[in-house]
Amino acid sequence: MDGFLEMQNLLSEYQQSHLLKYSGELTESERKELLEQLQSIDIKEVLKLYEKAQTSAGENKICDSKMRPVKVEIEKDLNESLLNEYFSVGLDAIAQSQVAVIVLSGGQATRLGLPYPKGMCPVGLPSGKTLFQIQAERIRKLIKLAKQKTGQEGRVIWCLMTSEATDLLTDKFLKQNKYFGLPKENVKLFKQHQLPCFDFDGKIILEEKDSVALAPDGNGGLYKALKTSGLLKQLKESGIKYVHVHGVDNILVRVADPIFIGKCIKDGIDCGAKVVLKTDPKEPLGVICQIEDKYQVIEYSEIPPETAESKDEDGQLKFSAGNICSHFFTLDFLERVSNDHEDSLGLHIAKKIVTHVGPDGDKFRPTSPNGIKIEKFVFDAFVYSRRFLAWRVERGTEFSPVKNSDVSKTDCFPTARRALMALHKKWIESNGGEVKGGAVEISPLLSYGGEGLEEVKGKTYGDRDVLLADEERADDSPTET
Repeated sequence: MDGFLEMQNLLSEYQQSHLLKYSGELTESERKELLEQLQSIDIKEVLKLYEKAQTSAGENKICDSKMRPVKVEIEKDLNESLLNEYFSVGLDAIAQSQVAVIVLSGGQATRLGLPYPKGMCPVGLPSGKTLFQIQAERIRKLIKLAKQKTGQEGRVIWCLMTSEATDLLTDKFLKQNKYFGLPKENVKLFKQHQLPCFDFDGKIILEEKDSVALAPDGNGGLYKALKTSGLLKQLKESGIKYVHVHGVDNILVRVADPIFIGKCIKDGIDCGAKVVLKTDPKEPLGVICQIEDKYQVIEYSEIPPETAESKDEDGQLKFSAGNICSHFFTLDFLERVSNDHEDSLGLHIAKKIVTHVGPDGDKFRPTSPNGIKIEKFVFDAFVYSRRFLAWRVERGTEFSPVKNSDVSKTDCFPTARRALMALHKKWIESNGGEVKGGAVEISPLLSYGGEGLEEVKGKTYGDRDVLLADEERADDSPTET
């Protein structure tokens, strides 16, 4: 096999010959598959990325003297008239089919101990709805609200960035559930790229005797994936102008939030980020700041403790703009980053447990980190913004992520579920209803943000009641008071 000999020479040149260590034990088809995988990897380029990531890791330890707090605009401080104006502008954009949503959904939910993507996970709600269903139904409700306002039924394109590990499962799940009522043609899946995993000595890890360990290139792989998949071109040809990008794991995410989108449109923002007030310097939440007039997100682990704990004159943390991965981009901005700056985005090193071939040739999974995954982060593109917005929202209204298994008792399904039901209880009580028991769920098809709940006035709701829209309403109804 001339190709195999060429690969041997290439790997020898770059000190990666161990990748063929077991080639003599493989069948002909296994050898062919290994060779095809290795040929699909630009060995020279990925080793350059490894070296760049090592350099970036040092540079990412930002000198705290360069950090400056970012100017934040606070949603709750604005008067109702202005918020209504932003809401109206956002709905107009939806009615005119100018808005798309991109869900960062390539994660495998390994920390949750589940064998399928987070978006498919049962949340434990009375309705049985998953994160994907909740988010899709919020989009459907917005389309209806926009039509009620304008008489025009717009289209929101729902895009899900998957990974090699999650793409088929996500695609099958959405098909089985008929895209949760969204038109099939308005749902787009596209895969982020993968990179080899390395050991701490810079050697590419062999996961099986016939395959290299690969991992998704981080949510910052969005920009490359948009371009190479052709989705960026499709969105442009479809008339999309504005894009909401968010993580799949936030149960409270206000998908395609018309207020946020309207604010950004009115103010000519090309890149915006929602933040929450960070009150604990040790909370694992990156902060948005300015460094030499550029907007950046600095991970909590990269900020010296004395800087992280420093307070302003009001007694709040000086660096309190906690990033929640809910971003506004103009399509022009995404196009500019994807075409002109993707190669310049920073690289990050994540030390992870990587399954590999052990000394005896058997597959082995360590109990502590043994490998390096190279990642890009979606917020690393903030430095290319020409007009940036940090928009602070209320944590209890918009942020409750699912990051950990239930055992951790923080940022897990039980905490997310409680946050959603606490918000729904607040909506009911503000509309004159009463909740006894504390666990009531409101369908996104009935209310996007607490509006349209006049029917709850004077009614009492018990534990685990579900308020549904007409199209999904169950026979049982709450007790009249």
